[in-house]
Amino acid sequence: MSKLVTIYGGSGFVGRYIARRMAKEGWRVRVAVRRPNEAMHVKPYGVPGQVEPVLCNIRDAGSVAAAMQGADAVVNCVGVLNAHGKNTFSAVQAEGAARVAQIAQSQGIGQLVHISALGADPQGASEYARTKAEGEAAVLAAFPDAVILRPSVIFGAEDQFFNRFAGMASLSPVLPIAKGKTLFQPVYVDDVARAAVKGVLGEAKPGIYELGGPEVKSFADLMKQMCDVILRRRLVLSLPGFAAWPIAFGFDMLQTISLQLIENKVLTRDQLKNLGRDNVVSDGALGFADLGITPEMLGPILPSYLWKFRPSGQYDEMTASARNLKGDA
Repeated sequence: MSKLVTIYGGSGFVGRYIARRMAKEGWRVRVAVRRPNEAMHVKPYGVPGQVEPVLCNIRDAGSVAAAMQGADAVVNCVGVLNAHGKNTFSAVQAEGAARVAQIAQSQGIGQLVHISALGADPQGASEYARTKAEGEAAVLAAFPDAVILRPSVIFGAEDQFFNRFAGMASLSPVLPIAKGKTLFQPVYVDDVARAAVKGVLGEAKPGIYELGGPEVKSFADLMKQMCDVILRRRLVLSLPGFAAWPIAFGFDMLQTISLQLIENKVLTRDQLKNLGRDNVVSDGALGFADLGITPEMLGPILPSYLWKFRPSGQYDEMTASARNLKGDA
């Protein structure tokens, strides 16, 4: 019988790419999620019965253990960008990560891959960074041979970074961002998945890997590149921290007074704190090169999924092509 991997958060942005690659490796894939009925898109990644969503809440030890039962390897992709309801940073990224690792150790799981984030720091200014670091420490304490991946901002067809800002740019002549000088090293989602698969297959030595793409660019420069891709001439307005703070505070308060019914998907105070630190790979850190992976460039991939934000969508390329043909004639 083929081996089995349990992927917590396996229907999410990163998890689905890992699930697809593990299915191609011939493994059975158990996708552990809170709402299995909303994760049916993962089933076609393999032959019938190879990829199956199962019910699991990472805050509940019983469901975590049940989803892991009989697995040969485990991948934890669960994380939050904004604390909402019971899914606080601590509950998900620190306690949840510890729970997965401890149960993996107790069940004798062979390989554990944990998806963290670049900038994880026990002394970080943001709760996001601190709880990511707490999660890493708990994972290594329970499962010393774990492979921990720290990606920079991840891009891909389903991302919540470029898609979000491209949507904003398609509606307004001005694109306001906070702390535009902050540096990022965007990494393609499928490259992160390839790294995770290396960990599952035992082809990566235990340790922490910092994953960044080939290019380092400022937040503002990334937004300008995005605007070029979607054929929108926009003023990218970089707000300093003191100017962005009232905006973040206001949307946080709206989430609070609405009793969490309205989630702050614009800018939180914690995200603003996180933007105070560059999001790039450290000198000397383990990375893609140590995994034998050459990461993809941002430029060729962005147009493949941001075309829908162009003034005429896919027809802009057709119009440009026809114009070129007319010029050649």
